Amino acid sequence: MAGEASDAHSVVATIQPAITLLGLGIAAALASRALRLNPMVGYIGLGLGLASLGLAQDFSGPLVAAMAEAGVMFLLFNLGLHFSLGRIRAEAGTIFGFGALQMLIAGGAFAALLAALGLPAAFAIIVGFGLGLSSTAVVIGLIRERDQEDCPVGRAAQAILIFQDIAAILLLVAAGALAGGGALLPALGLAGAKALAAFGVAVLFARFLTEPLFRLVARAGTTEVYTATALFVALAAGWATGMAGLSLTLGAFLGGMAVADSRYRILVQTEIDAFRGLFLSFFFISVGLGIDPAALAQDWLWVLLAAAGLIAIKCALNVAAALVNRWSVPGSIQLGFLLGQGSEFTLVLLALPAIAGLVEERLVSTLVTAIAISLAVTPFVSNIGRKLAGRLRAGPPDAKLAGDEAPVVLIGLTPAGRAVADALEYNGIGFLALEPDNERFQLALADGYRVLHANPADPRSWDAIGMGKREVVVVATGQLAASRELTPLVEERLPDIARIIALAGSEAAQEFDALGMVPVDISVEGGHERLADAVFAALDRERRLPTPGWAEEERLSAAA
Repeated sequence: MAGEASDAHSVVATIQPAITLLGLGIAAALASRALRLNPMVGYIGLGLGLASLGLAQDFSGPLVAAMAEAGVMFLLFNLGLHFSLGRIRAEAGTIFGFGALQMLIAGGAFAALLAALGLPAAFAIIVGFGLGLSSTAVVIGLIRERDQEDCPVGRAAQAILIFQDIAAILLLVAAGALAGGGALLPALGLAGAKALAAFGVAVLFARFLTEPLFRLVARAGTTEVYTATALFVALAAGWATGMAGLSLTLGAFLGGMAVADSRYRILVQTEIDAFRGLFLSFFFISVGLGIDPAALAQDWLWVLLAAAGLIAIKCALNVAAALVNRWSVPGSIQLGFLLGQGSEFTLVLLALPAIAGLVEERLVSTLVTAIAISLAVTPFVSNIGRKLAGRLRAGPPDAKLAGDEAPVVLIGLTPAGRAVADALEYNGIGFLALEPDNERFQLALADGYRVLHANPADPRSWDAIGMGKREVVVVATGQLAASRELTPLVEERLPDIARIIALAGSEAAQEFDALGMVPVDISVEGGHERLADAVFAALDRERRLPTPGWAEEERLSAAA
């Protein structure tokens, strides 16, 4: 009995930190939302607060560390789900071209700076290129929250981060060779061969095993089996590459990529999303726990200067890399600021004794704290870049926009409106995008959409818009009252124009159908695609589906 009680107490002691952090994390997320902050900021602030109370060790156990690592793995698995083999081929130029260019410019400049400060060459090279890395967890989280996965800036950032993950593996191998006193080139060659082999296994899995495996699971018809299979693929892929001496996150990405072309991808993504958000919160809390309050208090000025310098220099170098890659100034600024933070991989590098032992402990502590601060302020910094890009793009629009013969008027660049705009642009169909909401207008400009700030709910604007020349009007704003009120006037003045409205539910569908509009419920799975299909049906045109990488090819001149 005493042994059983002891075992129970051991189990309670093991899981207590995770349970406590889970409860505190909920409170931090709610507080962040109330303050209109990204939850990530609340999680990092929670970790810093616990560290300031001297509780970092109490919450830094193996269980919390494993859950934090799992969060990053699920994040990369989700990223892989959006990178099919076709998209990898289509975006190889961005991944290995733009990604390598960014690392060469940013990492090389930081390495040169550290060497100029008199630091050892090995530290300057490895940590310098480590500072050129950006945070996959933070950036991908922001892109998903802002619905930027398919805009050029979002897609380019994801591609660059994939290359950076590969570069991070090489840096970890280089640090390991330094610690072991081994030759660097053979170690890097072996790591490259392992990564290539892992990619080959993922390709074979995608081609021959994915469909049969999930077909078998689907036949079971049991939700928990499907959930277990999705988790198994995500975690087992990371475990396999970890056992091979590579990054866990690389394996998780390859696991997601192996499922990307499957007909079961949506179901797998649905199962993973809940776990991704839960475990990722532990990662951000761990970042806050990693900030040294003593160092922050003792060297606060140097820490803040280091953080500000890291962000400013990183943003400038990223902008320069984008300009060299022939992006426009607004697109370069938005991308540069989005990738302007340090990386979790750099924190791992600085924790290695072989690296930390090359310089004073105080310098390492300052760098670690500065990187953690840069992660915390990423939402604010990226918002600055996004708004600045929007202002630079907000010059006089092309004069033909308001008076051209574009058959479609698109009202509201909501996520649904953006999906329609992307489909029309890919198919070469002209459209006039109007956005009555100023904040949404600025964000659409920043993300590269050609849009005018106008309120078509005012009939006096219809002549300026050239409404009589259009064939289809798409209302994607979610504001239903104006559509109801304007229906009699539209029927009188524009009897031949087709009207399509996006609804967040099916309750009002019959009402708008009776008003002569085509209602589309966008709240269901595939709703955005159904909205786009309705537009093409109204135009009586066949719709070509986009190929991977089309955003860079078709809209680079506008947004990049």
